[in-house]
Formats: sequence, C-alpha cells, structure tokens
Amino acid sequence: MSLTLEEIARRSADLMWAEDKTAQEHGIRIELIRPGEASLSMLVAKTMTNGHGIGHGGFIFLLADTAFAYACNSHNQRCVAQHCSITYLNPAKEGSRLTATAREVRRLDRSGVYDVSVADETGAPIAEFRGHSRTLRGTFF
Repeated sequence: MSLTLEEIARRSADLMWAEDKTAQEHGIRIELIRPGEASLSMLVAKTMTNGHGIGHGGFIFLLADTAFAYACNSHNQRCVAQHCSITYLNPAKEGSRLTATAREVRRLDRSGVYDVSVADETGAPIAEFRGHSRTLRGTFF
C-alpha cells in the first residue's frame, strides 16, 4: 500500500510530535501539515513575556523554528537545522495566539530552505524567519 504525499507528511508529523516534548510543554499546536508546509500556533503566556512586558523573542523563535522543523521533516526524511535567522517586526502581546506558517522554498539533495511567517490572531506580522535544513540518515517510518 502506497501513501499519498499528504499522508506521508501527516504520519511523519505524528511520529515527530510523539517525541516533541518542548512543543508539547509550551502549548504549541499543529494546525496544518502538508508536504513542505506546516502551520503551528502558540498562546503567549505570562511566563513567556520579557522585562518589557511583551513576548520574549526566544519563544517567538521557538514557535517559528518548530514550524520550520515540521515543514522540513514532512517528507519522511529526518532533517535538522543548519542555520536559522529571524527578524522581529512587531511585539507579541501576552494572551495573543501566534501562528507560524512555514513553507518550503527549495529542497535539493541534503539541503533545504524554508521561510516562516509569524503573525498574531489579527494577522499582524510579528516576525519573519528563514531556516536552512540538512537531511540526515534515517526516516520516521
């Protein structure tokens, strides 16, 4: 029995999620998984704010990086980050639900490039993230 690309992406995400204690602990939710794409969300809790009373950049990076991880691992090939960068555009407010939407820009041999946009529930842009992936040996199933 062969699986569709969408089924491969979903199954890869389910197996990855089972071991993703960081995402689970911080209340990250998978909203959408497709081949080369992922959309994840997270509520900015009080414990995620910094000394300015806004969402800590590390937690925004965590959400963007997690969406990137699910997008680049959606092909049933184990991938890790080899380089990431983020630009913060607007502050995230406590109580806001942020959504990080990742899409594959290019995948060639063992390298991939992914763009991730983070926005709040009103659609206001919070950050733009670019991740470069490296494929490892091994698959999820």
